[in-house]
Amino acid sequence: MLNSLQSGQRRRLGGFGQFFKGILRADAYQKYLEHMARTHPDQTPVSEATFWRERYDWEDRNPQGRCC
Repeated sequence: MLNSLQSGQRRRLGGFGQFFKGILRADAYQKYLEHMARTHPDQTPVSEATFWRERYDWEDRNPQGRCC
């Protein structure tokens, strides 16, 4: 019983973590990789550092409604 309870708690916490990653857009690079594999399999994705640099540059040039 204890093991199944712990397993259920881990699943909920894992789902909760994924939820917050989505809110914080921390999963953006993973989604980009999935998109590239699905729609542009012939192209090499940019590195994670380049992805975030370009994303932040784009956000600076195109301000959206955000809290900060």
